[in-house]
Amino acid sequence: MRKFIGFMTAAVMLSSVLAGCGSSGGATIQTVEEKATTAAAAEQKDETTAAAENDAAGDYHIGIVTGSVSQSEDDRRGAEAFQAKVGEDRVILATYPDNFTEELETTVQTIVNLSDDPEMKAIIVNQAIPGTTEAFRQIKERRPDILCIAGESHEDLPEIGSAADLVCNNDFVARGYLIIRTAHELGCKTFVHISFPRHLSYETMSRRVAIMKAACEEFGMNFVMESAPDPTTDVGVPGAQAYIAEHVPEWIEKYGKDSAYFCTNDAHTEPLLRGLLENGGYFIEADLPSPLMGYPGALGIDLTEEAGDFEKILSKVESAVVEKGGAGRFGTWAYSYGYTVSAGLAQHAMNVIDGKSELTDIDDISKAYEEFSPKASWNGSQYTNVDTGVKSDNTFLVYQDTYIMGDPGKYMGSTEIEVPEKYFTTK
Repeated sequence: MRKFIGFMTAAVMLSSVLAGCGSSGGATIQTVEEKATTAAAAEQKDETTAAAENDAAGDYHIGIVTGSVSQSEDDRRGAEAFQAKVGEDRVILATYPDNFTEELETTVQTIVNLSDDPEMKAIIVNQAIPGTTEAFRQIKERRPDILCIAGESHEDLPEIGSAADLVCNNDFVARGYLIIRTAHELGCKTFVHISFPRHLSYETMSRRVAIMKAACEEFGMNFVMESAPDPTTDVGVPGAQAYIAEHVPEWIEKYGKDSAYFCTNDAHTEPLLRGLLENGGYFIEADLPSPLMGYPGALGIDLTEEAGDFEKILSKVESAVVEKGGAGRFGTWAYSYGYTVSAGLAQHAMNVIDGKSELTDIDDISKAYEEFSPKASWNGSQYTNVDTGVKSDNTFLVYQDTYIMGDPGKYMGSTEIEVPEKYFTTK
């Protein structure tokens, strides 16, 4: 496994010249009191040196680029949480355009601009939308000392892996199988996948679709594809959401209340959840799972007081789901994926720069994630190129258990379940 030696700011070196004096008659004898004074002075010097080194190690900036609150709220909130922890003067936040497919140049420049800061030592992009690879290449040409880290890449993983120092995505292979398995265990007969051409062109999503189809065959379920508008096109988020809201009742009528639904876009999630709560149907988990993904708006609940406390957030969301008759039909990850990736990757970058972690050590990555998801059960593996069979040394796939809300709620799609080997080569 390729290891990355973090770049550290130069530590301030303190030194002093100790002059000894003695007599021609022999060495100077120290009293007990003098020895105690000398030891105290040495201890004080060690503390001063350590403080100086810590100050020097902290003298750098970390940049985090995410989507806007309207497009990727969890990603942004995670970035803000890390900034609040470390300090506004050390963490620089930026936002790429909502319509990033039409504003590629702006996207690239937004990311690259962070490297103009001479104190910048790491740049994290979550989600790593198209243009991130080009931006990282430009940054590396100008500032090879900057760590470039991609969270949830929209670009092919081998491509962005060639420019980034580290890439971390959700485990689309394992989840493609486990989401279907969970739907089957809940009694679903049909699985409905909702997306649009841009997303289906991504390797991660197209492979997951193939895995979902194969898993449906294994479990004797019907697999159905439905198309919905892309929010980055002219219809925007309002038009895309209106389409979902209008069609959910039709889909339930067509496929039955024992059908499960999955959408690949964050903006589609809220109206889909609202429609399923009102009309029936199942929702195993979001594309990027979180109790904040779509649920607050669909349920009409305010989570301001619970902000940042995911145990309280999950409890309040679960209570509202049960109250609306959704017990046993709706699931999520207990901790927000997007929130954890933004904050966790920034924490990992800081640990690497400070010499506390190795960049491509999955245990170190998990440890940083757990700073913001203390009770989560994470599973992870290296990304394997399905065409070559080669495992990447800087690209990792991760996932949590699925939590099905109800009375009582339960975890399914366990990270302890072994995904059949055949799905790792399905495409």
